[in-house]
Amino acid sequence: MASDPKVHHFEEVEKHNTTKDCWLIISGKVYDVTAFMDDHPGGDEVLLSATGKDATNDFEDVGHSDSAREMMDKYYIGDIDASTVPTKRTYIPPQQAPYNPDKTPEFLIKILQFLVPLLILGLAFAVRSFTKKE
Repeated sequence: MASDPKVHHFEEVEKHNTTKDCWLIISGKVYDVTAFMDDHPGGDEVLLSATGKDATNDFEDVGHSDSAREMMDKYYIGDIDASTVPTKRTYIPPQQAPYNPDKTPEFLIKILQFLVPLLILGLAFAVRSFTKKE
């Protein structure tokens, strides 16, 4: 590791989010993991999904081995300026259609799906009984 690490802004790190140029923020440090993309046991999709944010929780939740943690040193390129990292995003639920308690169209369709076959069956019996030769 360098004696005077470079301090990166979040906006700069956020731009490096492809398989050919991938940087991660883990525990306040910036890692250029581009060379490790093909070798990562979880695949490059796992690393790409952690770009553009603080990936500390993603990294810690997996439970990496000590050798994996030691391997990080060779990908270290500097520290992140913590003041530029956005706070956690608040969850905004998707817009839903308003609740319709009577569900008139659905209710009508269900009734018709039940009554139409009964009417056809009744009509078939009526036709058979009237056309039956005695």
